[in-house]
Amino acid sequence: MHHQDASAVKSRWPLVAVALLSATLFAISVWIGQWWTVGEVAVGPMGSRHCFNGDCRPAGLAWLNAGELWQRCAIATWVGCLVSMVLLLGVAGAYAANRTPKLIAKSTLTGLVTTALAGGYFIAKMPSAGDPQLQQGAYMFIAAIVLGFVAPIKALRSAKPRP
Repeated sequence: MHHQDASAVKSRWPLVAVALLSATLFAISVWIGQWWTVGEVAVGPMGSRHCFNGDCRPAGLAWLNAGELWQRCAIATWVGCLVSMVLLLGVAGAYAANRTPKLIAKSTLTGLVTTALAGGYFIAKMPSAGDPQLQQGAYMFIAAIVLGFVAPIKALRSAKPRP
């Protein structure tokens, strides 16, 4: 009968939880969370939503006149969040299966850095149409990026070097 080391079991579950939390924050930030509000208009990487008198309609980002690079970074942020979410789910699954996810950890770090760069540009270059107010989607994105690095870095640091 094979018994697991109790300290190893206890140390892996917080990593599973952090990876799952980060993946969840990525999903919520792009699917539900609004990143800015400009009056009655909610703006995020997937576009904007105009609500006037209870009538809400989706719209793109072109009306902000932010330029093509900013709009491409919005799409890259959206896709990057979803890719990072899937990669973090893989890291969490590997830890839950008591494995050290070295390969997927490297891929996850690459995805996180790429997503952080696209999202950072998307946030930094938000046009000042009206008076944009930063909202929960952007904060969830930032938290997801920070938390997302924890489990993959731990996997790479704990990996035993090959002889």
